[in-house]
Amino acid sequence: MSPARPKVLIIDQMHESIVPLLEEKGFAASYRPDTLAVEVPQILEPFEVLLLRSKLPITEELLAHAPNLKVIGRAGAGLDQIDLQAVERRGIALLHAAEGNRDAVAEHAMGMLLCLLNKLHIADRQVRKSQWLREANRGWELAGKTVGIIGLGCMGQAFARRLAGFGCRVLAYDTSHKGVGLPGVEEVSLPELQAQADVVSLHIPLTEANRCLINQEYLEGFRKNIVLINTSRGEVLPLADLVAALKSGKVWAAALDVLENEKVQQLSPAQQANFDYLITSDRVLLSPHVAGWTYESYEKINQVLVQKLARVLAPTGL
Repeated sequence: MSPARPKVLIIDQMHESIVPLLEEKGFAASYRPDTLAVEVPQILEPFEVLLLRSKLPITEELLAHAPNLKVIGRAGAGLDQIDLQAVERRGIALLHAAEGNRDAVAEHAMGMLLCLLNKLHIADRQVRKSQWLREANRGWELAGKTVGIIGLGCMGQAFARRLAGFGCRVLAYDTSHKGVGLPGVEEVSLPELQAQADVVSLHIPLTEANRCLINQEYLEGFRKNIVLINTSRGEVLPLADLVAALKSGKVWAAALDVLENEKVQQLSPAQQANFDYLITSDRVLLSPHVAGWTYESYEKINQVLVQKLARVLAPTGL
């Protein structure tokens, strides 16, 4: 008799390759992206694996409905919606797929930086209005600049690799990833990075320690006026403090793929005032949390998750 195949529940929309990839590795996949968040606890019991994006938080209460769960796989990089202690207490393996969208995030951050330095967002808008303003759109070269990367994990390393051919100096600071040894990257202390950086790119996860980390005091610690890029999590950068830094000139340009509150139709009056400042500033470039959201990454995330899952929970006999 063949051994029972590990059961995998998928509760979020994922690339169509997910079920064939799982079946090929010997898993029994149940693809239910239309399941409502409130319905998930009712169907968890028989499954050994749960794959999701961001449909609902993973809490102690939810896990109480999953006595057979051995693995949780997040189709993305961030784990901020997951109670890590609850998962650890239950001995559940936790997987992410940062390797699946790191290239997309790195390229997006690179594109935003080049756009800001060369004022492409402004020039494009003006030319569409038949305004041909060359001197007003004189830009800056990346060559010769010092780029500081805060967070040298999967995403930070991918961004550093993209910088390699631009003739810039690359500094990196991370409290947990040390001695990475990436060619062309100098790992430095935070004061060293703050003293030298012209450009700062954030690649840090959202944790309680990092929430509101890049605040006004943090930004005032930079010796130069900087270009700031955030493709990580909006909650690490309070918008009120960013707006203050933009007004003072400490941040002379900012590129944001993420916001502190991304429900832009449901902002508080204070949040709305800060958002209004951002959307009317030519020194700010915005995108709707799509840095890791490419056609290629959508599929690569599946490949990464299934490969990791097969290593952690290889079906018997495969």
